[in-house]
Amino acid sequence: MRILHTADIHLGLSLNGWSRDAEHRIWFDRLADVIEAEEVDVLMIAGDVFDGLNPSGECQKLLYDSMVEFRRRRPTLTTVMTAGNHDPAHRLEAPGALLAGIDAHVLGTIKRKADAIDMRRHMIPLRASCGTVKAWAVAIPFLRPADLPGLAVADKDGEGSPIIRAAAEFHERFAEAARAEAGDLPLIAMGHLHCAGAQESEGAERRIPIGGEHAVPVSVFPKCFSYVALGHLHGPQNLDNGRVRYSGSCFPLSVSEIGHRHGVTILEVDGADIRHRHVEIERPAAFHRIPQRGVLDPSLLADAVAGLDLDPDLPRDLQPFIHVTLEATGPAGVVLSEAEACLAGLPVRVGGIRVIRADMAAQAQEDAGMPRTLAEINPEELFLAAFRKTNMSDAEDRHVLAFREAMNGSD
Repeated sequence: MRILHTADIHLGLSLNGWSRDAEHRIWFDRLADVIEAEEVDVLMIAGDVFDGLNPSGECQKLLYDSMVEFRRRRPTLTTVMTAGNHDPAHRLEAPGALLAGIDAHVLGTIKRKADAIDMRRHMIPLRASCGTVKAWAVAIPFLRPADLPGLAVADKDGEGSPIIRAAAEFHERFAEAARAEAGDLPLIAMGHLHCAGAQESEGAERRIPIGGEHAVPVSVFPKCFSYVALGHLHGPQNLDNGRVRYSGSCFPLSVSEIGHRHGVTILEVDGADIRHRHVEIERPAAFHRIPQRGVLDPSLLADAVAGLDLDPDLPRDLQPFIHVTLEATGPAGVVLSEAEACLAGLPVRVGGIRVIRADMAAQAQEDAGMPRTLAEINPEELFLAAFRKTNMSDAEDRHVLAFREAMNGSD
């Protein structure tokens, strides 16, 4: 049996005012090609299908039209889709009765029966094209504090984090129920959260704390889960030797994702043996950062853009994105307006223009390369470094005084 794991599609996303709808249409077409070429039996979408709580009718239509097309390409395809922190959970579930007709299962919230979690509602048998059940999905959407057993009355004096203990207990209960239902067949869990040790894409992913913690260790997923298909972090990456994996986002959703190898994960299920491989999907639109590192003298911007070999015949909504970081050789406002004038009329979409002082950029890189322990640094140093990183300028006396007053007031 072959399973395709994807996540973090973010339908409805815009970047610096530019719609990504045309890119999403092409990406869904290419995903359909992969599903057909790879002879996929099960499609798993691990959250953040939409980018916001009020997706447009066009975005919803694209999703459901695509799901029907996937099923047309693979008539025995089973789809399991869970909600992420960006998704309108109940709206995602609303067409459930209709989606059942194409063997699509949507879990937006934790299902309850009376006061207990109805765990069987989250367990879906996964069949090969011959119709034989080869594995079971344990479909868990984005968790909220109310979903975790005992969290509200957790012993604050107990050892370790009450959130981690509650998350571990939650998944252990699911594992026990799933094992009783599935017997010896593999269990494929789904989740949408931040695992400790995974790499974030700076500025791209919203931290989703549960009770004050935003990351949980992979140990919250019992070993009886043969594979854990995660969403939320946009870079494809493995944890726990590949047993726990983020498939990554569909294409670069921000400048911080330019370096990612975007694609999907294919699972090969052969009895108890599960192997996975990454399949890249070509980006619908290019994404350039100028310069690739550091800052650029504004006088060199025109030549740098000329070297990109731009296609003037591309539709506007498929033209490449460009993100520029310029040195503040003069007043920042002047440098910015001159850069905008330079890029105006070119077949590019401006994803962002930053104007910073070169010495501030160099200092930020130096700070990033010299990790220190908390014992070696005081809170004011942390504030000054954070202010410099955020604003690319040093804090003024009034900022430092305000920080000191806030610190004194917290004692």
